[in-house]
Amino acid sequence: MTAHIAVVGASLAGLRTAEQLRAAGHTGPITIIGDERYAPYNRPPLSKELLSEPGDLGPQELHAKVAFRRRASLADADFRLGLPVVEADLDRGRLTLEDGSAISFDGLVAATGLRPRRLAVPGPVAGRHVLRTLDDCVGLRGELREGAKVVVVGAGFIGCEAAATALRLGCRVTVVEPTGAPMNRVLGTELAEAVQRYHEAAGIEFVTRRGVTGFTGGDRVTGVELDDGGVLEADVVIEAIGSLPNVEWLAGNGALDLRDGILCDNRLSAAERVVAVGDVARFPNPLFDEVPRRVEHWSIAGDTAKRAAATLVAELGGREPDPTPFTPIPSFWSDQLDLRFQSFGLPALGDEARLEEGDYDKLTDGLLVRYFRRSVHVGTIAINLPPTRYREFRAAFTTPA
Repeated sequence: MTAHIAVVGASLAGLRTAEQLRAAGHTGPITIIGDERYAPYNRPPLSKELLSEPGDLGPQELHAKVAFRRRASLADADFRLGLPVVEADLDRGRLTLEDGSAISFDGLVAATGLRPRRLAVPGPVAGRHVLRTLDDCVGLRGELREGAKVVVVGAGFIGCEAAATALRLGCRVTVVEPTGAPMNRVLGTELAEAVQRYHEAAGIEFVTRRGVTGFTGGDRVTGVELDDGGVLEADVVIEAIGSLPNVEWLAGNGALDLRDGILCDNRLSAAERVVAVGDVARFPNPLFDEVPRRVEHWSIAGDTAKRAAATLVAELGGREPDPTPFTPIPSFWSDQLDLRFQSFGLPALGDEARLEEGDYDKLTDGLLVRYFRRSVHVGTIAINLPPTRYREFRAAFTTPA
């Protein structure tokens, strides 16, 4: 097949899709376009190992520690890095890059992922950080010195990982979360409160059910203003309040639904000759229900890559894509101090959490919580349980709800 496929997005999902295009039999040209200057790399270590990596390492040295190995099947792929796509014309099969150059395509893979939300409140910008890219990590590393007062706004998984890393680097850490206990949307109230107690015992302070209204300081941030009138002293602020899907480059193409990502069918098809993968893809998973959702889990990059590649190669070859329901089991992990969280399924869908192993006050000894929606199992959270049990946890998701 000589059709030219453009992959927009050079992170994990884009890279894995390009590999899967070759595995599915595509022999034509592949162009992979990324807005970062770095070759594809692994993002999870940015808030953990790489953030705390000792030594005065530069960006390229840090990149080498997390870069993905390029497989032989992509030896002839054309990587265009550091050049964001600013416009796509699906009818003409044409992409326009930031430098004004254009790329024509026969098939398109949208793998542009997410960008961090920022707090839209008054105050200085210097000293405020997000954590999504390698350059974000490099900038934050230089500020997490021993004794620094660090305020993390947002107690999701990324915020808690960054808080734990900063604490281990000797910083004084406070986490602000307006909705309650950390990671409560996923963990549920009881486990979230137990995790908060664990972090507080380690030395992290929490300010919950308070919002941020602004930042104090002149040239750089010196404090975080709260909605109760209080001010938290801060040398460094980490904003970890969620992400937004990168879809603006696709605006103006009427065939696409770009509300909260790119709407796809269960085969990851978004439009004729267009598929979406990874964090930006919003698709139904009949393992749970028929509601299209974006799933910001590490495993989804590889899962969607395989299915989307098969769909696109079939369509370009004039064949009907595989009709078998696509039912991936989302999973991710999170390391926070001495806790290793492992998530399977979609715990956030649950309306009931059942503690099946362990004790909420002894998290380091191991714990297992299963989540149910209308008595149907939808998610599992394991803490400090051995990897030998992960197959068991996955096996619990075998029949669509």
